[in-house]
Amino acid sequence: MNKKLSMAVAGAVMAFGASAANAGITIPAGDWTIDIGGNVNAYYTHTKFDGALSAPGIEDKANTVQTGLLPSALGIGGKTRQNDLDIAFQFTFFTGVDAGSGAGAGNNSLNIRQAYMTFGDKSWGTIKAGRDLGIYASDAILSDMTLLGVGIGAGAGGSSTLGRIGSGYMYADWVGQISYFSPNWNGFSFAVGVREPWSNDLGAAGTNRAIRSNMGFEGKVSYEWTGDYAGKVWASAITQKQDQDTAGAPLVAGSYTSRAIDLGAKVNVGGFGLVGYIYDGKGISGTPNILSGINFIGGVAGGKTDDKGGYVQATYALPGIGTKLGASYGYSKTDPERAAVPGGSEFENKSWIVGAYHPLTKSLNLVAEYTHNKLENIGYASGVDGKAKTLSLGAILFF
Repeated sequence: MNKKLSMAVAGAVMAFGASAANAGITIPAGDWTIDIGGNVNAYYTHTKFDGALSAPGIEDKANTVQTGLLPSALGIGGKTRQNDLDIAFQFTFFTGVDAGSGAGAGNNSLNIRQAYMTFGDKSWGTIKAGRDLGIYASDAILSDMTLLGVGIGAGAGGSSTLGRIGSGYMYADWVGQISYFSPNWNGFSFAVGVREPWSNDLGAAGTNRAIRSNMGFEGKVSYEWTGDYAGKVWASAITQKQDQDTAGAPLVAGSYTSRAIDLGAKVNVGGFGLVGYIYDGKGISGTPNILSGINFIGGVAGGKTDDKGGYVQATYALPGIGTKLGASYGYSKTDPERAAVPGGSEFENKSWIVGAYHPLTKSLNLVAEYTHNKLENIGYASGVDGKAKTLSLGAILFF
């Protein structure tokens, strides 16, 4: 792939070693080079629900064919060199494979998660303007082995599952941003950006004007090295002031500042790969959902929360055949403090995931995963616990 169709695919290729090399279609167009690439993936998933996830009226199992953590995608990008500037653009269209991700039977959803431009030079860096993956926690998701698979959140339909989102790291999300990325100085680099704000209140009559008065800010520093012991270390942060819309139906008393930091590292030695990651923050978690237990940054009704989590991951590529075996454990905890449920109990979302990822060809990977997901104090309610156990089998094709 001459130009990576997206940070997500680039992460799958570079961080996890998926066999997608030499993929993509390159078309000369005058001064421009146009690149077309993407992926298609589909998995059979069988999920068994227990506890609160198997309450009366809710099925205790789900069988479906669906897309994994990385939605199927078609990316169209272009690049050129003009007036001593490298200029590029990217549009990427994401979708799912199951009919349940649309409004009606037989329909599906289309999500344009990327629409941005970049300009710069290797001597001073690059400016990005538009919609793309956020900076904070981006390395966490790009290092997650389930980017080629399913992870948690299977059985609910939609254009993607969750991987480890909310069970090891917060979701970086696809956001409008204006960001600066430094050059690479012998492995060291940094990035800073201003991003569209997230909201903590629907506001008066469902409006969102008042709670979008403060922008979000994020940044990252990293150091990457090659050789027999190749690896990377990074730290990132995010912050945004939250103003309460008192004319609406307040969910949080007063204003506060959402903020978080994370630390991560990964190393590859021979066929072995290790990843370690932790995060800590205040007021960055959305309300836990009974079906997925997901934690999104700054979700509606999130309120002032105390948030932390992390994950560890180990992989090994079998010599010769190239099959990559992986195992990971992760958790996310949210203490509601002044959240929508005052006095509520600490919510925890933890999971074990094991997987096998086999490169059948340089473009096609076969995937098998087993996920054991446990949710405690769902909705901040003490003793409301549930489990979801998922077996997934499928394939992902890069082109």
